[in-house]
Amino acid sequence: MAKSGILSSKQIELYTSQEKAFDEDGKLKQPKQVSINKVGHALHELDPVFKGFSCSETFARMLSSLNYKRPAVVQSMYIFKQPGIGGEVVPHQDNSFLYTDPPTCTGLWLALEDATVVNGCLWAIPGSHKNGLVRRFIRDDAGVHFDRPSPSYASTDFVPIEVKAGSLVVIHGDLIHQSFENQSPNSRHAYSLHVVDTEGCNWASDNCWLRLHYSRCALNETGGRWRVDTCPVRRVEDQEKQRPTADNCFLSSLLALFFSVV
Repeated sequence: MAKSGILSSKQIELYTSQEKAFDEDGKLKQPKQVSINKVGHALHELDPVFKGFSCSETFARMLSSLNYKRPAVVQSMYIFKQPGIGGEVVPHQDNSFLYTDPPTCTGLWLALEDATVVNGCLWAIPGSHKNGLVRRFIRDDAGVHFDRPSPSYASTDFVPIEVKAGSLVVIHGDLIHQSFENQSPNSRHAYSLHVVDTEGCNWASDNCWLRLHYSRCALNETGGRWRVDTCPVRRVEDQEKQRPTADNCFLSSLLALFFSVV
């Protein structure tokens, strides 16, 4: 069943809303297993395999090196980018959707298969993270919307980020990035996490995409070994009680390569 968006993560959702996956009568043109767009956004919380994979000393150290004090994973996605139908993702900044004051969002994009210009790799504008946040996606009395129009970008400003399977792309929250359709006969699977800090900043109450109330999540060095403490993140929908989630940690040390565009 196609999903258009979520505001909480009481369950793991399947997303099949890709135009090219359906015929004129709204029926799938290929088997379901090659029609799914992505699975999200709480794999790191609700699936034991992904939860275990999303927790490691390696990432605790990495996030500490990026000056995170009490980081929390706020969403996770398995992205399929199916052959022939994997759709375009328009230019955007992650801080637009996952805003803290001051901004602290970082995207962690793990290539599970080779990502090329043909099968829909990431593209980014080098140095664009230095120019600040362009716009936000908010919820207010007028509903949910961007607070200003999207700027126009020249295609020549973007450069491809082609990576091998096992590579990790670390994306600054203000980096302008996108991906194009998968025009190849091969899929482009990736696992994506987004992290924010919970110390020295505030989660914006008008964030539309996720409405969070979180508490302690610390990186501690105990006996010479780094670990990530339990972080009871609470996600709430309108008029629902806050609900503690599972531990929020980070990717395991199975990563083959660390690739950064920050």
